[in-house]
Amino acid sequence: MKTYRIAAIPGDGIGIEVVEAGLQVLAALAERDGDFTLDVERFDWGSERYKRTGALMPKDGADQLRAFDAIFFGAVGAPDVPDHLTLWGLRLAICQPLDQFANVRPTRILPGITSPLRGVDEGDLDWVIVRENSEGEYAGQGGRSHRGLPQEVATEVSIFTRAGIERIMRYAFEVARSRPRKLLTVVTKSNAQRYGMVLWDEIAREVAADFPDVTWDKMLVDAMTVRMTLHPKSLDTIVATNLHADILSDLAAALAGSIGVAPTGNINPTGRAPSMFEPIHGSAFDITGKGIANPIATFWTASMMLEHLGQPHTAATLMRAIERVTADPALHTPDLGGTARTDDVTRAVIDAVRGRND
Repeated sequence: MKTYRIAAIPGDGIGIEVVEAGLQVLAALAERDGDFTLDVERFDWGSERYKRTGALMPKDGADQLRAFDAIFFGAVGAPDVPDHLTLWGLRLAICQPLDQFANVRPTRILPGITSPLRGVDEGDLDWVIVRENSEGEYAGQGGRSHRGLPQEVATEVSIFTRAGIERIMRYAFEVARSRPRKLLTVVTKSNAQRYGMVLWDEIAREVAADFPDVTWDKMLVDAMTVRMTLHPKSLDTIVATNLHADILSDLAAALAGSIGVAPTGNINPTGRAPSMFEPIHGSAFDITGKGIANPIATFWTASMMLEHLGQPHTAATLMRAIERVTADPALHTPDLGGTARTDDVTRAVIDAVRGRND
């Protein structure tokens, strides 16, 4: 029997609630299938730790995580701690040292969920957004000078390397090739950003030559928002920079019905370090402690993690259970217009997992 070591980092806000719900579902799946177990270790890293110690995680935190098969992450961010401190102190402090350079965000309209787009149903919006996750606008290069003076200046330098662009482009083409439509859209802003974004365009063309079976096109990021909204069926796999994909994936989640159902994986495709899986909804302190957070994004994230760990059958079982639950409006949380609570949805998914015979 295979045992997977999972590092659970609930983090902040509703992250604590949904990670616990996710671990309950994962335990039910392991019990059901019987061919693997999960060895879960919880870490109290987050804003509360920052307030106590001055650091969101230990200095060797990323190295501690190397011993695990995967990382199950909740959210980071608190109203009384500046966002740049929490992001760079935890999430990016894990992603960058572990070289999780591919952020993968699947988006589709789940059964029972209504898109805000007119006339768009299940099957009309089914995307995978591949986000470059190690450089670009979030490389951490820049600084501030002459603080407090009229001539104060701040710089934020976007770093684009041939190696970084090529590896994410190849990853995105592989993802596109694995999907039925074999269609990739490359998103840049090369009309205005004439160096880094033009390099993206050039490398996209170079890499495309190695994937003759993949149809690809190119969009400017501003035009892409229009295409996503007015012509969602024209898209399938999308690749973009760290910043552009961060923004587009939140738009994608909203177009699919709710950010509360949107998962993501921070992937190290080489396997030389663990990958990290998280819902994208953030810590949502406005609903923290109310018991109404939507755990579906976390369950979908758990399915992605199981697939990554080499358990595709169990991952598919979980997705079918998720779809069975979202199809029932009585099990919709407030973000979906319903009145169900986190525990209601969690119990329903566990029941669906245990009751399915396949």
